[in-house]
Amino acid sequence: MAEDVGSGMHRGGVRRADVRRAWHRTLGVLITVVRWFGTVCAGLLAVHVVLTVGGANPDNGITQFVASWAERLALGFQDLFTPADPQVAVVVNYGVASLFWLLITSIATKILAALGGHPR
Repeated sequence: MAEDVGSGMHRGGVRRADVRRAWHRTLGVLITVVRWFGTVCAGLLAVHVVLTVGGANPDNGITQFVASWAERLALGFQDLFTPADPQVAVVVNYGVASLFWLLITSIATKILAALGGHPR
């Protein structure tokens, strides 16, 4: 079946406008997922800083859970700076890692939005 130029139909009766809408909807969902993922990663790193500086019990399950995820999400930043005070090291290194996640998330969502002409 040939393309119907007047109606904007593709083969199988799918309209270009419908495809475009589906693409924008999918892109919007992907942008939201990326934004939430980056925010959760940055949040876990920030919670790790608060628990460490606040003197949370290292044997507590919540503290262990957050610390194990923070270690994974720090992406090599956990020992970037080596100040004498270990608490300052956690604040600086995990704080930088948290900012990194926010920056990367922002860049990724802008790139995704630009791919589809999305207004975000």
